Amino acid sequence: MVSTPENALLESFFPKPKQFFFCAIAWSLLGVFSWYFGGKELGLIFGFEFPAEGAPPIIGLGHFTTPDFLWFYIYYLVFTILFYIFWTFYSPHKWQTWSILGSALILFFTYYQVQVAVAVNNWYRPFYDAIQNALSGSSTTTASDLYGYILSFLILAMTYVLISIMTSFFVSHYVFRWRTAMNDFYTAKWALVRHIEGASQRIQEDTMRFASIMKTLGVSIVDAVMTLIAFLPVLLQLSENVKELPVVGSIAYPLVYAALFWSVFGTILMVVAGIKLPGLEFKNQRVEAAFRKELVLGEDDKTRAEPFALKELFNNVRKNYFRIYLHYTYFNLFRNFYFQLNNLFAYVLLIPTIALGTITLGIMNQIIRAFSEVTSSFQYLVRSWSTIIDLISVFKRLQAFEAAFKGKSLPKLDLEYIRTDGRVDK
Repeated sequence: MVSTPENALLESFFPKPKQFFFCAIAWSLLGVFSWYFGGKELGLIFGFEFPAEGAPPIIGLGHFTTPDFLWFYIYYLVFTILFYIFWTFYSPHKWQTWSILGSALILFFTYYQVQVAVAVNNWYRPFYDAIQNALSGSSTTTASDLYGYILSFLILAMTYVLISIMTSFFVSHYVFRWRTAMNDFYTAKWALVRHIEGASQRIQEDTMRFASIMKTLGVSIVDAVMTLIAFLPVLLQLSENVKELPVVGSIAYPLVYAALFWSVFGTILMVVAGIKLPGLEFKNQRVEAAFRKELVLGEDDKTRAEPFALKELFNNVRKNYFRIYLHYTYFNLFRNFYFQLNNLFAYVLLIPTIALGTITLGIMNQIIRAFSEVTSSFQYLVRSWSTIIDLISVFKRLQAFEAAFKGKSLPKLDLEYIRTDGRVDK
């Protein structure tokens, strides 16, 4: 019996995954709670002076050089280093620098991108209020004021682009290191898995797909959580400007409840519409691999790749693709219809308030953007469901490797392949 990790997909890159992720979550929560319940007080001890509560936000790049941000940079760095030092001594790992410090850097880049979005949202109100003022009969807004706002936005936009490119570059390297770790682990145990259908493809392609998908989903969920943390207080504050919602009427924090309702509705809709897709995608990988392997074997063995066998194998591919097309048709129908309605939902919510004339153009645009950011965070599953489906199919295929390592029974489809020697039962 070969001693293997509980989950090679994770343990090949992270030290003791179950303990590591539990510790990472606990340490992160401790850091967040410490920051919000004593972080500023600690900063005051070190000489940082923070703006008074309720002070107007700083427009432009100055948003990132306030004492709040400077102290947070130090705070985050210290928490990261302490976590890294602990795991260096507790469970040394070949890839710990990339898996721990790399993950922390990705988190920081994502946080910075979200804060740029917050800075842009702060910019919306004065800019559109200035436009509204300029279009009024008694305008005090000059052309230079508007040019200044445009320049400020361009600087923020270029900052976002720069951070986004840097993040993408680093994450690409991070993902390839993870793929390298999985590749090294699986190839070292090739003898245990070579009999599994599509073993070579699973090592070469599925590990790459798994790492790439985890990159997409991992970064997006971190972005969603941080966006929610950053924009939910903004939306709570802006809710004071909205006194009434259509149909519902007057309720406390109307925009927050509306965002939560709309996001939950969309999530349930996507899950129900796409419930069969993970299994179909997994089966698709299997039938494609069976067809491909028969062709490869036929290159060296005249008894393989016979026309009848190839026809049957390709018929399996065709039938599964047609089922996928059908299910994706109504899945995309519901998904696209939902997102078209999503573009109008915030405006519908604001109609009673706009009709009363109780908000300015700047406040309206600020509300719509903040509402969009919060709903986008709540809609993580809605927006990522297609990618999650792909991840599930890849994970199911790699589970066969995990089973082989542990001496457990293979998944049903893989047992069927071995039983028939890769052919379709006649």
